[in-house]
Amino acid sequence: MKYNWQLKDWQNFVYDDSVIDSLCIDFAFETGEVKGLVDSLPNIIKQEAILQFMISEAIKTSEIEGEYYSRQDIMSSIKKNLGIGNNFDYIRDKNAQSVGKLMVTVRNSYSEQLTEIMIKQWHDILMEYSKRVNSGQYRVGDEPMQIVSGSYGKEIIHFEAPPSNQVSVEMKKFIKWYHDFEVQTNDVKKALIKTSISHLYFESIHPFEDGNGRIGRAIAEKCLAESLNRPVLMSISSTIEQNKKKYYQSLKQAQKTLEITDWIFYFSTLILESQRKAKQTVLFTLNKTRFIDRFKNQMNQRQIKAVLKMFENGVSGFEGGMTAIKYVSITKTSRATATRDLQDLTGKKILKPKGEGRNRSYELNLVEETM
Repeated sequence: MKYNWQLKDWQNFVYDDSVIDSLCIDFAFETGEVKGLVDSLPNIIKQEAILQFMISEAIKTSEIEGEYYSRQDIMSSIKKNLGIGNNFDYIRDKNAQSVGKLMVTVRNSYSEQLTEIMIKQWHDILMEYSKRVNSGQYRVGDEPMQIVSGSYGKEIIHFEAPPSNQVSVEMKKFIKWYHDFEVQTNDVKKALIKTSISHLYFESIHPFEDGNGRIGRAIAEKCLAESLNRPVLMSISSTIEQNKKKYYQSLKQAQKTLEITDWIFYFSTLILESQRKAKQTVLFTLNKTRFIDRFKNQMNQRQIKAVLKMFENGVSGFEGGMTAIKYVSITKTSRATATRDLQDLTGKKILKPKGEGRNRSYELNLVEETM
């Protein structure tokens, strides 16, 4: 079996772009609506919404690769690199610091020309604290770069990338293809097609020892933002992470052929779904601000700290709800005080109880609001 890179003139992908005609209309509507919604927000809420997108992308692009980082560490890193606030929390995990820095760097460079140097710099940021990877350098050696699953002795090879000695040449071809594929501003169809192919193309070269997936998704984000002439307000990785199996299956099939109509439809659909979810995030951020403004004078500092903690996970919510034990841990108070505070929040309709006895937990008493 041959892989796409083993076929003649393999960068000349073939596809039927009519498969995304109706999808393009939907995407244009969704992205326009989200942009209009965000543009109408006060700056402080707009900044918070953008921060939530970046945090989500940083966390999920890592989880796809089986790496799990503290939301607090990621948030602190992104805030530090954005220059938000003056006091930054200590970042315990240096790898989380790197992922957060990468998110900010990619977003800030959306309008700059994509180059090999830029891609290597992104990898250098991502792998800065890795002791087993040559950060910012293409892979070397004779060992084949393979995507493998299964136990020892029963491995299944899903894909094998070009040999290391071909990587430099292939990356130069990739950059040339990227710049030759011109997209006029607001040409949604070409933007989706270029973004879909750029991710597939880069992943098929797999130029680094590690981090290819995260860099590949960063390239997709940059490509879409550059094509639309504005930073994207979505988290593609969050949508991928919800069905990783489908993502890897679609990628595997696309890497066997130059006929990639199915891949373009899949990845464009994924982008559309990400944009639809973005609206939920924006509205959640708006509701959070309104909620805190409404109740902040009815809460003590412990209660405010606990409620803000419950908002941290965004639309996905505070897993398991708030409990007395969690409240004690978050606020560093006694169990008796925690119980009184939670009862007080319930009486003020700030929280709503769920369950009884030891299974009692509390959720935010949110009423969804729209613009």
